Amino acid sequence: MPAERLLPDTESEDLVALAREIAREELAPVAAEYEEAERFPREQFRLLGKSGLLGLPYAERWGGGEVPYETYLQALEEIASAWMSVGVGLSVHTMSCFALAHYGTDEQRDRWLPAMLGGELLGAYALSESHAGSDAAALSTRARLDGDRYVVNGTKAWITAGGQADFYTTMVRTSDDPTSGGKGVSCLLVDASTPGLSAGAPERKMGLTGSTTAQMTFADAPVPAERLIGEEGAGLRIALDSLASGRLGIAACSVGLAQAALDEAVAYAKTRTQFGKPIIEHQGLEFLLADMAAAVESSRATYLDAARRRDRGMPFQRQASVAKLVATDAAMKVTTDAVQVLGGAGYTRDFPVERYMREAKVPQIFEGTNQIQRMVIARALKQA
Repeated sequence: MPAERLLPDTESEDLVALAREIAREELAPVAAEYEEAERFPREQFRLLGKSGLLGLPYAERWGGGEVPYETYLQALEEIASAWMSVGVGLSVHTMSCFALAHYGTDEQRDRWLPAMLGGELLGAYALSESHAGSDAAALSTRARLDGDRYVVNGTKAWITAGGQADFYTTMVRTSDDPTSGGKGVSCLLVDASTPGLSAGAPERKMGLTGSTTAQMTFADAPVPAERLIGEEGAGLRIALDSLASGRLGIAACSVGLAQAALDEAVAYAKTRTQFGKPIIEHQGLEFLLADMAAAVESSRATYLDAARRRDRGMPFQRQASVAKLVATDAAMKVTTDAVQVLGGAGYTRDFPVERYMREAKVPQIFEGTNQIQRMVIARALKQA
């Protein structure tokens, strides 16, 4: 089980306990079935919405929980420990709401945010393109202002919940000036029913198979100008601010996944007997499990440190990159070691650790590869 929680108040304890109960009772029992069938868990997201877990870090005025980010992340960890696809989807939805919640006008927030936070609508974040992944400023999807609407053309890649989401927080190029760089990027809140917007075939992935990932193509798609979030040219700043918080979500999900793998490995090691005693009594396995536990708890500490800085209004971008780097690398190592603890059994689908290992790879890649995180951290050190 996870280490004892250090939560700021009773309300936070209750929310994390609710997330743990839903994870245990509603998510864990069906996770393997859905992943095997590559079935998108839409009804589970609706349940999270009805339970108040889709808008935890946002203002109560618009239907959010208005809880500290520290609390939201610990609830997210509980969800991910039961079902990584749902945890990642929740993290992406939260990030997809960020632009409107932090950069939209009150009129825009009053109009759209309650449904987004209340569970009626599920969000996706459309930044990446096939040639513009780590280099977000190089994106080429374009939006041309035509009267009271933008006409959008281009293709977004690697979109979590692509074709399943109800809205897409989309970064587009609104300036053709090649010298404008990031200043030519703007943010549009795009409705999924927009004419000319279509989803490609789902990607065939090694893990997170219950989480649909697809390209989204805009073909002369008309988006009302009132759906511009922030000013024209502010899109890259919005994207980077969103990603800083989103990386903490991925860190928390990775810790949840690693915790699940550790729990499975410990349970197996207590019951599997070799040479006349449970394998957990053999020093080789004892030390391996101890290292796994240390990795999980130290990773948790990194995301909690960054979240507490965020909650206090302090700079946290470097710490978010540290958390994402440390937690995702640890999850890859812990899940791999969990397979080793189970031996041949761990390599079969009779136990969940092989799935955990497959799921642990992509967090090292999305929302900024871990090589990009190292660049962010190093740049911050140079500027200090």
